[in-house]
Amino acid sequence: MDLSVPAAATSELAAAYLQGAVTLGLFILFVLLERRYRKPWFRGWAVAWGVYTLRLSAIVIFLHTEGFVWLYWHQVLTGLTALSLLWATLVFTRGTEWRWKYLAFALFPVVWSHLAIYEMDNFMAAALPAVLFLSGATAVTAVAVLGYSRSAGSGAARWLAVALGLWALHHLDYPFLRAMGGWNPWGYYLDIGFQLWVGTGILLLVQEDLREGVRALSALSSELQSARTPAAVRYALMARAATLRGVTGSALWTPDEGIVAASGDAAGWRTQAPLPQTHALLDELMRTGEPRVATATDSDVAPFVAGIPILRADGIQGALLLAGRVRDPFNALDDTFLRALGRQMGAALHNADLTAQSEARGRELEALQEQLVRRHEEERDRLSRELHDETAQVLAAVNLRLGMVGERSSPDQREALDEARELVAEGIRGIRRVTGNLRPTALDHLGLTAAIRAIVRDYDARHGLRVEFEQAGELPALSDEVELVLYRATQEALANAARHAPDARVRVRLGAGPELVTLSVRDDGPGLPDGVTADDARRGTGLAGIRERVRGVGGTLDVASGPGEGVHVNVEIPFGPAADVPATRATHA
Repeated sequence: MDLSVPAAATSELAAAYLQGAVTLGLFILFVLLERRYRKPWFRGWAVAWGVYTLRLSAIVIFLHTEGFVWLYWHQVLTGLTALSLLWATLVFTRGTEWRWKYLAFALFPVVWSHLAIYEMDNFMAAALPAVLFLSGATAVTAVAVLGYSRSAGSGAARWLAVALGLWALHHLDYPFLRAMGGWNPWGYYLDIGFQLWVGTGILLLVQEDLREGVRALSALSSELQSARTPAAVRYALMARAATLRGVTGSALWTPDEGIVAASGDAAGWRTQAPLPQTHALLDELMRTGEPRVATATDSDVAPFVAGIPILRADGIQGALLLAGRVRDPFNALDDTFLRALGRQMGAALHNADLTAQSEARGRELEALQEQLVRRHEEERDRLSRELHDETAQVLAAVNLRLGMVGERSSPDQREALDEARELVAEGIRGIRRVTGNLRPTALDHLGLTAAIRAIVRDYDARHGLRVEFEQAGELPALSDEVELVLYRATQEALANAARHAPDARVRVRLGAGPELVTLSVRDDGPGLPDGVTADDARRGTGLAGIRERVRGVGGTLDVASGPGEGVHVNVEIPFGPAADVPATRATHA
């Protein structure tokens, strides 16, 4: 084969070599992208630039040899390049699936190139149909990218669509520039410019897709970590998924319950049977554990449905489904990334379920504790009544009978009976003290303020504790249960002060605001012992019981302390309208 270069082809050959080097670089770039991301559109674009490289190789050999067979293959490969670029773009933008009938489009450049090279003598007649085919295929590619731009709101896609549209117009000038001798070298340089423009546009489109997908899914990952309840996790999934490119609806699906939550265009999926394509997608997703995309051609909701498996240690628990106008909201994202996201979604839902169960158990335990406190108070009330109404009455009768016997006895016997009567009287007083602790009779007979004053006097007289009591304003009508809680809280706080700060001064303040009744017990003692925190104090046996009592009536208990600052116990309880408070009060005889 004679590879000497005709003099007339020297300048054109240099331009062809330059374009071939640029095209080979684009081919290598997209081969590397395909190996990195394993996406079919990268494979398609790599094939397109590879065919383009072969086309330029054919024209270079033709310029060396002037063999028309190479010119023929140059023309065939030119048409196949346009078809390859169109196919890769349709796969990216629409998820078009291969059909063997599409090979019919490849017959045109094969057949027409033979006619144009070997059968026809008129250059314009031979070149014009091929140019129209090439320009039309490129224009359709531009339209597909423009449609994707409108659906996804992609600026990079608009940039690429403009490049393809202008390239399609440039194809039309080939017969005229070639006929006038202006194609060499300017036609090559224009083609190189459009190749770089289109290649840059594709890279920008992929980079934009990658950036938007990673941004939305990273935000979702962060929100999943902060969500604490199943409802919060579902909301985060649904809301964040709606921000992905081209997504118009989202849904959560589980094998047992089907669609458990849906929003946007997918809201109707909760009441309608999924399309066959969606069924097939879910079956494939459950079988492989891989993200999947389906084309819902007969759907009036959205043309595409994508799914990410929700993974747990024990297998696939469901899927996050996305309805959208673009083929894949995760276009440029690795399947590895999506699988990791699926595992995080599964872990977040699992943790939220555990948290919800823990909170439910906690509420059950709190309710049980409150019930135990009420039962405890009821038992104290029962014992108080029995001691007061039975034991104390029996002892009083014994005391009376001893007095009657003493009146008829000798002086020596009368002295012994008087001692016995004193012991019985002391027993009666002890019983009354016990019944007073079990059930405060002062509270029943005199009301909350008088009962608290009685406690203050008792601790002042019996324990030597310096206690001051202050009532701030008039108290509203309170229920028996609220009054008992405030009384017991005062008892416990004063008992703690007498135990841990016997030399301190204690201030008890009882008051009420528009909606809350407050009790404050503050001492100026040394504070809590070293190593004991306010939380520890709240968990102590005495205050823990008060805390449950306070919580049982909808209130709060707070304990504050600092070194040398004493201890401050504060109780706040909301109260309702006076009409809601029982009008009667149980009393003891």
